[in-house]
Amino acid sequence: MGDLLCGIKGGGQVSLNQPSQKNQVAVEADHVLRPLMDLLDGSLSLFAQMCEKTVLKRLLKELWKTVMYTMEKSVVLPPMSEKNMILPNLAANAKIEDVSRIFRNHVSGSKPLQSLSGVMDISKEAEKNLSPKQCAVLDAALDTIKQYFHAGGNGLKKTFLDKSPELQSLRYALSLYTQTTDTLIKTFVSTQTAQDASNAEDGSVGEVSIQVDLFTHPGTGEHKVTVKVVAANDIKWPTTGMFRPFVEVNLIGPHLSDKKRKHATKSKSNNWSPKYNETFHFIIGNEEQPGSFELHVCVKDYCFAREDRMVGAAVLQLRDIVDQGSCACWLTLGKRITMDETGWTILRILSQRTNDEVAKEFVKLKSDVRPDDIVPSQS
Repeated sequence: MGDLLCGIKGGGQVSLNQPSQKNQVAVEADHVLRPLMDLLDGSLSLFAQMCEKTVLKRLLKELWKTVMYTMEKSVVLPPMSEKNMILPNLAANAKIEDVSRIFRNHVSGSKPLQSLSGVMDISKEAEKNLSPKQCAVLDAALDTIKQYFHAGGNGLKKTFLDKSPELQSLRYALSLYTQTTDTLIKTFVSTQTAQDASNAEDGSVGEVSIQVDLFTHPGTGEHKVTVKVVAANDIKWPTTGMFRPFVEVNLIGPHLSDKKRKHATKSKSNNWSPKYNETFHFIIGNEEQPGSFELHVCVKDYCFAREDRMVGAAVLQLRDIVDQGSCACWLTLGKRITMDETGWTILRILSQRTNDEVAKEFVKLKSDVRPDDIVPSQS
């Protein structure tokens, strides 16, 4: 299904008010749905013969949930390619009832989730953003699938289908696809308010002392963020070999593609509570208020001739300090950043914008995880 969708050509916006475009979208939606419909027809025919009506209705509900969930994760949302990502596992989805296990184990002698993934998967070579036309085709396909499960009143009720969380989640993911990178990052900052939550589960790996000051030019309205990295303390890292910790400060938010987004301190050799006292300046501009931005602070181990290793990370959202205009604090470092489903959805979409430097940089920051097996650097 995903491969068929990727085969649909044509960019630009689609106007369904024009009969010719509306008919073309409907035809392409039918074409894209063919593998899924073939699978469903065979499965439902089998169950209609084997099950009484009440059991069949329960299976229909579980099948609907599974189809919506798999379409979202395999077709609408691209797979994450970051090696350190910890993605939600479909098989462990708590919303799928026990009866769905019967369904998963008895369709065509194989697990239907695997079958559904097979008919929906987008090949690695074809991974890319969905175009507006492809989104329109998927939207039309959803209407067809709803009609199929409603079955003219003999299947599931329209109210159940329209109000199902799985359909709403899928439509929300589709809506995000058409949004700009700036809008998605702004949504991420506004919704991801507990990115340091992993500290309670995984424990702290150190802390960083920073001083942040916000300034707004009275004439131009341009905002400036000044960050002083004072020190780090109690960094948890192997005590053998060479350790060269430095602090990297990233400004995250909308409309920063033409602005400086990252600063880093000098590294300190073999010091687990180093002092830095280095000051950096970020220019936000006047398009957005400071509350739409956050500081992503990392401590890293400098490695010569290979990628620096992440020691720990913390996030300070500027909306928390807008009222007072400044903040001096210790940030607790965690092994990774925590996100909810909205955060993962945005990250998955941005991960496919491989020609967008801001998107690539954002995905790298938010997906970075402290390595489990730390081999001391010998450089």
